[in-house]
Amino acid sequence: MHFEIRGLEKLSFRERQAVVLKEKGLSTDQIAKRLHLSASSVATLLARAKGKGYEIVCIIPESEIGLGGNDFDEEDSEDE
Repeated sequence: MHFEIRGLEKLSFRERQAVVLKEKGLSTDQIAKRLHLSASSVATLLARAKGKGYEIVCIIPESEIGLGGNDFDEEDSEDE
């Protein structure tokens, strides 16, 4: 499973940095420390990024949720 952030091209470089760190689970204070900014500057970056409309998409391979391979095909045909 992996995540994609769609709409990053709409964001400034700093907004991208803040969004990526936020989506990795860092708090505003942790992001601020990492980017050498104040917490209020990080909050502003995240608010601007949100206003520009990026979205997080979770990509889950079929095999991770039991939908891939021959086993699925056999189960699927029994239900019909």
